Amino acid sequence: MVTDIEDVVRRYEPVIGLEVHVELGTRTKMFCGCPTEFGAPPNSQVCPVCLGLPGSLPVANQAAIEAIIRIGLALNCDIADWCRFARKNYFYPDMPKNFQISQYDEPLCTDGWLDVLVDGEQVRVGIERVHLEEDTGKTLHVGGATGRIHGATESLVDYNRAGIPLVEIVTKPVPGAGILAPSVARAYVTELRDVIRSLGVSDVKMEQGSLRCDVNTSLTPVGAAAWGTRTETKNVNSLRSVERAVRSEMLRQAALLDRGETVVQETRHFHEETGDTTAGRSKETATDYRYFPEPDLVPLAPDPSWVEQLRAGLPELPRARRERLAQEWGYSDLDMQAVINAGALELVAATVAAGATAEAARKWWLGELSRRANEAGVELAEVGAAPSDVAAIQQLIDEGKLSDKLARTVLEGVLAGEGDPATVISARGLAMVSDAETLTTAVDEAIAANPEVAAKVRDGKVTAAGVLVGAVMKATRGQADAKTVRDLVLARLSSG
Repeated sequence: MVTDIEDVVRRYEPVIGLEVHVELGTRTKMFCGCPTEFGAPPNSQVCPVCLGLPGSLPVANQAAIEAIIRIGLALNCDIADWCRFARKNYFYPDMPKNFQISQYDEPLCTDGWLDVLVDGEQVRVGIERVHLEEDTGKTLHVGGATGRIHGATESLVDYNRAGIPLVEIVTKPVPGAGILAPSVARAYVTELRDVIRSLGVSDVKMEQGSLRCDVNTSLTPVGAAAWGTRTETKNVNSLRSVERAVRSEMLRQAALLDRGETVVQETRHFHEETGDTTAGRSKETATDYRYFPEPDLVPLAPDPSWVEQLRAGLPELPRARRERLAQEWGYSDLDMQAVINAGALELVAATVAAGATAEAARKWWLGELSRRANEAGVELAEVGAAPSDVAAIQQLIDEGKLSDKLARTVLEGVLAGEGDPATVISARGLAMVSDAETLTTAVDEAIAANPEVAAKVRDGKVTAAGVLVGAVMKATRGQADAKTVRDLVLARLSSG
């Protein structure tokens, strides 16, 4: 079995393509007025239209059309001045009409691109099309060990999701990435998710299925003119898994080709626990779906002036924002990339907005907090500290009310759920000792308890003052400022 991806790319060129489905965050469904709330009781958000009952007629959701145009513009696409919906015919239990209203040869958005940065190299991923369709329902297989239909005793169908507006974003084939192909796939989906989130048209929560990715992978012998047969790994539901799915298929297909076997064009299932893919079903072609124009919906003809209004209203997109923030914060390219790689950009931005310096915010999130998140096995945003907490702790350090050591103790209390920094400081008695009389008394007691050390300091051996400083820090439970204590020790001994 091939286990070395470096060996794979010496002999084969990977070509990847990604199909990303995004559920829009509209209040109602694509072709009816049913609500779209996530987590509602099964089959509580349905009507004759989204159930496909006889005689029901669809009506297009204008908010969804506006959202897809904004997505297309953000992805540098051409916006069609005329297009229409089509029926995509296939049978599946969670497709109530036995066809899906989608777009086929006349999509709304075409020929765009999105740039991503991978290992310091910019890669342009071409966008073939962005089109609008309706989502399917959701099937739950119960009674088995895997959650799949094989081995299940029964299957339940929830049609709440059927009819929710769904945007499909299809890339052009991406050749030439070589060993970086898995990373390019992950970087693309990451950047696309950030773009869509910035537009406010979807929450893009992969764990809830509002962003789903199908990963196409093929291998071609180096120097061959024609690309190899592709497979499509369906419904990959995390950024890490997108990368793993490409890597897994590269290794699997290389092993097949090395043995003189052929790669079958098929859909495959990705298994999170192993990182492997297994065969699903043979891949349909467009003719299998018997596309034809949807007779119950009029064509779409977006007014060019409306499209330009939407273009003018686009927010600052993620890449432009990152470049602006790096300049404002004084971050180098490496600094900014480290923040992005750690998933800390929004956390750092919120911490700066709460009053911390950009350097202090980066230090906390990429240092102590990253370490604690890794130890706990959680994402950085889930570590338990809010940006406002981090900014408050840093402010107390800047004001001389906390030492670095005490600050870490306060953070520990915050992460343990003991409250905000002020509450933790009060409950644990962690405020810095700054009262001059108290510090002077502690210094005098340390000098009296260590006469030989005091004599050395008076004789000019200033380094010996560290012993006295340590004694004072111990007496104040580390709640005095060490520099202030040292200055006070030297002052008391120089005066006799």
